[in-house]
Amino acid sequence: MAKYLLLVAPVLLFSIIAHEYAHGYAALKQGDMTAYKLGRLTWNPIKHIDPWMSIVLPLMLYFAHLPPLAGAKPVPINPSNYRNYRRGDIIVSLAGIAANIAIAIACTIAVAIIGLLGRLVPAVSGVCSILQAMVWLGIGLNLILAMFNLLPVPPLDGSHVLKYLLPPAWAQRYQQIGFAGLLVVLVLLNWTPVISYWLLPAYVSAALLQDGVRSLALPLTPHWLPPGML
Repeated sequence: MAKYLLLVAPVLLFSIIAHEYAHGYAALKQGDMTAYKLGRLTWNPIKHIDPWMSIVLPLMLYFAHLPPLAGAKPVPINPSNYRNYRRGDIIVSLAGIAANIAIAIACTIAVAIIGLLGRLVPAVSGVCSILQAMVWLGIGLNLILAMFNLLPVPPLDGSHVLKYLLPPAWAQRYQQIGFAGLLVVLVLLNWTPVISYWLLPAYVSAALLQDGVRSLALPLTPHWLPPGML
């Protein structure tokens, strides 16, 4: 399982950075330059890594045999700068989720391309099998991240959409859950089956994408993945 951890770690790190970068880029397009001015519109991982969300939490979940969820340091955003507050808030909130879905699709295409390359050039099939295993993991991982962030629990992205469906007084109290929302998420992860049901669409979608390119898997690729994953 150690080799699995070594493969999933860089994929997870890239995915959560892309998620936060998408938030910052969308905010910039909506009129808020906060992330840009503070140097957070960068792919430099040092700018985005959060010790708890990026390292400790995913390791805890990994060793507890739970979905390898993680997060980067939230990109600083000032919604009052949006040209249209409501539309901007929704677009920026969903941008990270859209990025993860896009990465999952890109990983699916990469599985096929790498598989074809490994067959055409047998000399690089060993390296290609490692890369193919990484992008194979990226499919499910990014769909899980997208679905997880859609949870309507503040401060997750889904809450920024749900609040507009609530009466104003309720929406204000709902947003004030704040840090307690993270505790709710931890409870859901560790002591209830809610997360498993919520993530089911991600598992189903990942299986459909993977089934479409399974025939292009290289012979050595399963060696780098947990049993039964391919």
